[in-house]
Amino acid sequence: MTYHIGLFQALDEPALLTRQHVQVELEVIVVRALALLLAQLAASPIVSETVETGGRRFVDLGTFECRDITRSTVLQRVCYDRAHRDLVVAINGAYDRYCGVADETVERLLGAPSMGQFFNQNIRRETAGSRYDCSA
Repeated sequence: MTYHIGLFQALDEPALLTRQHVQVELEVIVVRALALLLAQLAASPIVSETVETGGRRFVDLGTFECRDITRSTVLQRVCYDRAHRDLVVAINGAYDRYCGVADETVERLLGAPSMGQFFNQNIRRETAGSRYDCSA
């Protein structure tokens, strides 16, 4: 039974208890769902991506900032580690690593009208020991 008192509506006791019971049940469900989600997140392994570059060398991309490239027919992905000045690029599904690449060069690469042309003219090495070669 509901009683109207001016602008307010007062519920009789059984209806009020039922509403409080539903509220408590919902809170229990939400808390259990959050606990389950946190448990799943804690149990999930943190996986870092590792790619194979030329010479069967492996590079962990955990410290790299990677971007998938959709506007170039040459480059598919560009990953850069500012702290170590390492650049890893994917061309035709194969990764290659370039060392000692300045931040400005990477920014110019990413902003170039033709990323492939800029890469081929300014970064790509043709022989071992050339610019941006990684000695180790």
